[in-house]
Amino acid sequence: MGKRYSKEDIRQLAQDENVKYIRLVFTDLLGMIKNVEIPVSQLDKALDNKMMFDGSSIEGFVRIEESDMYLYPDLDTWMVFPWGNEYGKVAMMFCDVYLSDGVTPFPGDPRVILKRTLKEAEELGFTAMNVGPEPEFFLFKLDEKGEPTLDLNDKGGYFDFAPLDLGENCRRDIVLTLEKMGFEIEASHHEVAPGQHEIDFKYADAVKAADQIQIFKLVVKTIARQHGLHATFMPKPIFGISGSGMHCHQSLFKGKENAFYDESDELGLSVTAKKYLAGIMKHARGFSAITNPLVNSYKRLVPGYEAPCYVAWSAKNRSPLVRVPSSRGLSTRIEVRNPDPAANPYLALAVMLAAGLDGIKNNLECPKPTDRNIYVMNELEREEEGIGTLPSTLKEAIDCMKNDPIIVKALGEHAFVNFVEAKEIEWDMFRLQIHGWEKEQYMSSY
Repeated sequence: MGKRYSKEDIRQLAQDENVKYIRLVFTDLLGMIKNVEIPVSQLDKALDNKMMFDGSSIEGFVRIEESDMYLYPDLDTWMVFPWGNEYGKVAMMFCDVYLSDGVTPFPGDPRVILKRTLKEAEELGFTAMNVGPEPEFFLFKLDEKGEPTLDLNDKGGYFDFAPLDLGENCRRDIVLTLEKMGFEIEASHHEVAPGQHEIDFKYADAVKAADQIQIFKLVVKTIARQHGLHATFMPKPIFGISGSGMHCHQSLFKGKENAFYDESDELGLSVTAKKYLAGIMKHARGFSAITNPLVNSYKRLVPGYEAPCYVAWSAKNRSPLVRVPSSRGLSTRIEVRNPDPAANPYLALAVMLAAGLDGIKNNLECPKPTDRNIYVMNELEREEEGIGTLPSTLKEAIDCMKNDPIIVKALGEHAFVNFVEAKEIEWDMFRLQIHGWEKEQYMSSY
């Protein structure tokens, strides 16, 4: 479960490593990482959970009249940034957000929402949800003003090798930095599209995995900038080439036992795994607004670019929503392939877990696997196989979520209402804009 630190350990570590500032990190509703930075002289106050901040200034947090909130640092997430300056180093800890009474966790804090869903899993006897995320990103060149361009920094393709892959040095630096920060990197390679990269880290329990995704994004953007590049986790930055996903490998454990494994099953999948999978399939349309939260996310979920747009599963091919990777035993898991790296990782894991748990609690029947390439099937064939589609726009996804009581309950009223409000505004702004494509298509013809 990683290191267990006491307050005393943290004080000692700060001293030993010449830490001068500490960032108390938390995440807003839309997945943006926020922090309150304090000098080391304030460390004791932070360790006593006495650090306050104004919640009314944070997206989706609170109304003005109840704005004061406390940050409760999670001591086990202590981490020193490998970059410092002559004044000393900067460390960070992830925090849970508490209301001004100091005892109630703030129900709209994404980290709290994930912990709440994990409690539900615990009540069913599952001690951990293990997650192996695979976030992809693009590297673009910066212009002379330091603004990102759409010029890719290489012409590389899947698993390509320098000199085609100019992002290699940047990616190597990212991996080295992450390793200094305690990540176990399993693989790092060029992805399918030019300028696209993927770095996979070792699976961890859900809260730690979500924390790691947040640090990962921060490190990738920081190191890219040092290389004169801009890293983006936008799901589909360029038309006509693959977008960026964040496949989430997941399994439930009971102690040291993987609850998803059953050696007597031909796929090695336990009854629990199949019910969980059935829950994911049932709620996939309902949780898409969380796992794919941008207008742009739905430009990725289209046929032909390896991204899933159909609600199906398979142990053989890569076109469906859920794939069952071939490793067995402790590594038995399912891979949910629609999430993208713009998702708030805490909320994305919470809604997928809630969906899976619904399958387990209600003994949902797992549909048959689809081992054909779904992209070559026509609508009638898909209908006969009972294969539904994921939402095709953010608007459709929001509507599906509103009609899925399990997902609404997992988010809780506060997060649900604020998330929907923010996303409906985003959709409206997009819908009312006149886009370049429209001008090209219509100005001279009509």
